[in-house]
Order: sequence, then C-alpha cells, then structure tokens
Amino acid sequence: MNRTKGDEEEYWNSSKFKAFTFDDEDDELSQLKESKRAVNSLRDFVDDEDDDDLERVSWSGEPVGSISWSIKETAGNSGSSQEGREQLKSRNSFSTYAQLPKPASTYSLSSFFRGRTRPGSFQSLSDALSDVPPKSYAPELGRPKGEYRDYSNDWSPSDTVRRLRKGKVCSLERFRSLQDKLQLLEEAVSMHDGNVITAVLIFLKRTLSKEILFRELEVRQVALRHLIHFLKEIGDQKLLLDLFRFLDRTEELALSHYREHLTIQDPEKRKEFLKTCIGLPFSAEDSAHIQDHYTLLERQIIIEANDRHLESAGQTEIFRKHPRKASILNMPLVTTLFYSCFYHYTEAEGTFSSPVNLKKTFKIPDKQYVLTALAARAKLRAWHDVDALFTTKNWLGYTKKRAPIGFHRVVEILHKNSAPVQILQEYVNLVEDVDTKLNLATKFKCHDVVIDTCRDLKDRQQLLAYRSKVDKGSAEEEKIDAILNSSQIRWKN
Repeated sequence: MNRTKGDEEEYWNSSKFKAFTFDDEDDELSQLKESKRAVNSLRDFVDDEDDDDLERVSWSGEPVGSISWSIKETAGNSGSSQEGREQLKSRNSFSTYAQLPKPASTYSLSSFFRGRTRPGSFQSLSDALSDVPPKSYAPELGRPKGEYRDYSNDWSPSDTVRRLRKGKVCSLERFRSLQDKLQLLEEAVSMHDGNVITAVLIFLKRTLSKEILFRELEVRQVALRHLIHFLKEIGDQKLLLDLFRFLDRTEELALSHYREHLTIQDPEKRKEFLKTCIGLPFSAEDSAHIQDHYTLLERQIIIEANDRHLESAGQTEIFRKHPRKASILNMPLVTTLFYSCFYHYTEAEGTFSSPVNLKKTFKIPDKQYVLTALAARAKLRAWHDVDALFTTKNWLGYTKKRAPIGFHRVVEILHKNSAPVQILQEYVNLVEDVDTKLNLATKFKCHDVVIDTCRDLKDRQQLLAYRSKVDKGSAEEEKIDAILNSSQIRWKN
C-alpha cells in the first residue's frame, strides 16, 4: 500500500506520540548532549596546548615529580602495610571510631586538582584525620588493700580496738572463740577508753552466756565497773540483779531492787512494793530511809483521798479560796510538810495530816520545820500564825521571840510575800548584827529602824546622809531633824 508524503505527515501530526527530534529539550538525548558538551569543555581545560605550563600537584598539594613528593611516595608505599596493622590494632583497642567531618560547602575544581583547601571547601584526608580530637583512656586502678581488709574484717584484736577508738566501723563478729573475745576485752581495757570498753562489753553480753560473762568479769574489775554503770544507764535491772547476786554484793543488790519502784506508777502497787523492800539487806541508815519512804507514801494516800473528798464537797473554806494545783502523791517529805502547813496547819497532832505529827513521825529538824511553816503561812498572809511561830515562853512565863533560822532570813521571806512595813520593822529590829540590821532596814525602807539605829550609834554623818533619802516634809524627816537638834545626844562625828 503506497502512501503519499502528505499522508505520512498527517499521520505523524495526528498521532499522540511525538516524533524524535534532536531539538527536543526535554528528551534524555538532549541531556546526554549537554553532559558531553561539559566533558568536552573540561577536556579543553585540561588538555590545553600549553600542557607543559600546567602544574600537577598531589593530594597534599606538592608538585608531582618533585624530590619531596618522590620521598613521601616511597615512604608511603613501604609504610602502608605497617599502617594497616596499626589500624587493625586500634580497632581492637578502641570501641569508637573517628568519623570524617562532612564538608559544609560545595567543591571547587581548582582546589580539588591542586589539593588545596579553603574555608568552607573540601578538606584533604590527612586534614580530616588530624581534626579528630584524640581520646585518652586512663588505666583502671585497683582498690587499695586496706579497703579490702575493711570488708573482709581481717583485723587483729589490737587493730580492731584502735579502729574503734578512732570511730571507724568495725565488725566484731569474726571473734568467735572465748580466747579471742577475752583478748579483745583486754586490749580495750589497756586503751583506757570507756567507749571502746563499753562497745566490747555489749558484744560480749550478746554473744556469751551470763555465767561465763560474770565469771570472766569478776577478775577484771575495770570492765566490771563499766558493765555495772552501763546496765544502770539502760535500766536493765534484771541482769544487774543477777550480776550482784553472782558477786554476792547484797547491799548493792538491795539498792538495785529498791530502784525498781521508780517504774511503778500506781500508788497502791508502789506502796506494796516498798513494803517488800523493807526486809532487804540494807545498811542501818538506808533501812531507815526505806521505812520512812513507805510510811510517807502511806500517809500521802490517806491525805489525798480525804482532801479530794473535801475539795469536791466545797464545804472547807481553805479549799474554796485556794484550790489545789497538784496531787500530793509521790511528793518529797518537805513538799508534803508545806502542803500540811498550808491546808492543815491548825489540825490536832493526832491526825495524819497535822504538820506537828509529820514533824515528830519523820523527825524533821526545827530549822526545816520553821522555814517550811513560815513560807506556807506567809503565803496565806496569816501574820498571827507567823508571830506565834517565833514566840516562846520560858519557865517563868515570860515570852520571847526566837528564830532557829535567824531573823534576817525571816525578814527576807516576809518581804518576798509582801508583808506590811510594820511587820517587817518588827522583825528587822530583832536582827542582832547592827550592820545587817541597817542594810536590811535601808533595803526594805524601814525608816524608823534606820533612824533609831543611827541615833543609838550616835552617828550624825550617817543620819544626815539618810535624811536626803526620805521624802521632803515627811514624818521621817521631822524625826531626823528633831534628833539632830537634840542637845542630849553626844555625837561621835
């Protein structure tokens, strides 16, 4: 079938496929042509007619064919095998590898062929390797032998005691035999350090039976005293009693048993326990104290029950005006006496709460009784009772004031309880020492006592000096002026 030229052109123009042309810019052949053109231009640049004028350089930037280049090339060929072995060895010794830095900018052809670098351009292999920071690996040091000895507890008794004395932690569990434990105790005693001795004794107390421990300590008095003190401090009364019983120390055994009453809070149970202590082998003086303690607690229980009933009933005036602030149970003897003088001062001697009964029962000295009664009655401002406390009668019936504690202490107690000036002046005049009398009268502003004493001493200068201390126009100033103007007094100064 013959087709005309016009038909063929119509076919190609009407088809959806395009005919191949070298002028098509999107065709792959056109891209190939452009690449070929670039290579030809590069060849023209390299294969120039002036090829002799072009300088060829190596990767390090040195001219190819020069003497230095030849030497390095020869050395590089001979050392390539050695460098390979070094690299293999470095791979085995290091766990991390140096990485080549990635260039941050585009390449330059002239720099590429000439082996030169510029900021931001391609770097040579030797420069890249030289930029990698080296890593230093320190050898792992072994732990000192002394530290292993700390954990293994490989210490002699003397070394262990020295470490304990320095405050270092040291286990004593490795000393298992009795001989090692006793040697450890002897080393601690020889150090004369109470803390170390106590630490070793605690270890022996925990690891030895009581019989063996007591037997060994009986011949080691220093360690024995430390153990007794330690047991008293921690309150281990049971072991302490067993120790005294083993040592046949009956008196210390009794005192240790008596000390247990401090742990009993109930008054009735404590009273019964004290009753069992009366028959223990105390000394004569201690036996009297134990008996007094039992009797006092028995009295306190009776007084407390009676006063609690009176206070709740509200019929007694003293309890209404001055309510009780605390219980009398388990209080000392002096506190109990003060309580009786405050609430039961006027009671008959036959009652348990009478102050006189307490004085006779417990043989309280006169000074202690007067001092306690004075403080109680002065607090209540019962001045009549205070006066009666110091008034005595002789066999002729004459009355006289006498104070076993001294009237200077009476004045101080009265002033502390805000006694009136008239009461103070009465007892200041009873002070025998003149200097003490003047000091007390001046301190508590007992003007009449000061004026009369200066007059009796005929001390004009002291009286004039005291005149400046009284109020102007007062009765005391007029009294001083009258004495100074008296012609019957013969002054010393």
